[in-house]
Amino acid sequence: MLVTDKKIVLASQSPRRKELLSLIFNKFDIIPSTDEESINYALEPHKIVEELAEQKAKSVYNKLVDKSSVVIGSDTIVYCNNKILLKPKDEQDAKEMLTLLSNNTHSVFTGVSIVTENKTETFYCETKVKFNELSHGDITKYIKTHEPMDKAGAYGIQGYGAVFIEKIDGNYHSVMGLPVSMLYNKIQEFL
Repeated sequence: MLVTDKKIVLASQSPRRKELLSLIFNKFDIIPSTDEESINYALEPHKIVEELAEQKAKSVYNKLVDKSSVVIGSDTIVYCNNKILLKPKDEQDAKEMLTLLSNNTHSVFTGVSIVTENKTETFYCETKVKFNELSHGDITKYIKTHEPMDKAGAYGIQGYGAVFIEKIDGNYHSVMGLPVSMLYNKIQEFL
């Protein structure tokens, strides 16, 4: 666990990111970005998550009074068959996403941005996830749990969605929403 006299701010209201950041810091503030996100779909997936993470972190940093703070922004997307999957709009959208992921390998991209007064560092982590084949019943039951509704790609690796995953190649915590080991190594330069 890192100790610092600087104020650490997580620019996210995600309970998963809060849980993961608590593996690095025992004390930090949570101030979610309230600005409208702008997504440039012409960019490569890793550039999209980097841009979204930086937008969140800078939005929160610019509203802070204490400019000695270190702000961490993060965003995650799922990329499958040349389609970007964000959080589902409704149950039908979740069903379509899970059907696409069924018996398929997709990439989960998580972007992270660390913003201070004098420096910004933005990076990403890509993890490949292979799903088992899902039946119509599997998808219907899973959607009824409501777990898919607030997650990119309509599943949570740390929840019920774990039963659908055949294997992963990469960083488990990044699929949850924050690549802990990468962030731990990079943030030390800011403290």
